[in-house]
Amino acid sequence: MSRFAALPGPVDMQRTITRVLLVVFGLIELPVGLWPLLSPRGFYEDFPGFRTGWVAMDGPFNEHLLRDFGGLNLALTAILIGAAVIGTTAVARLAAVAVFLFGLPHFLYHLGHVSHFEPVDQVLIVAMTALGAVLPLVLLLIPGRRATPATP
Repeated sequence: MSRFAALPGPVDMQRTITRVLLVVFGLIELPVGLWPLLSPRGFYEDFPGFRTGWVAMDGPFNEHLLRDFGGLNLALTAILIGAAVIGTTAVARLAAVAVFLFGLPHFLYHLGHVSHFEPVDQVLIVAMTALGAVLPLVLLLIPGRRATPATP
């Protein structure tokens, strides 16, 4: 047996990349889900943490909306990490579609509502919300495992 037989093939590498992206994306969503649930006012005033007031500058405090947003992000965390654990192409794609269906409208909203922020914040907000729409598309574009014909 060749010592190279254990090297991963292209399909294994694609699955690994998909799983890593799912987990990383899920871990990014985790604090965005927990923070507004544990401290809605803190999230409102201090998100994203390294710059402040992104949520506060966009409208009045609404605890209900913030808690719903936190719950949604925790649900996305669960589906992303769950898809990585399950490991099938179909579940990974379903997770990517779910995240995209949230990420695209979120990005489009912020794309049209950044004029009242400082220029650095405008760039950061557009870039960060764009990732929420682009990363799921990357996951969708990673080829899945091809079905191999059964041998008799």
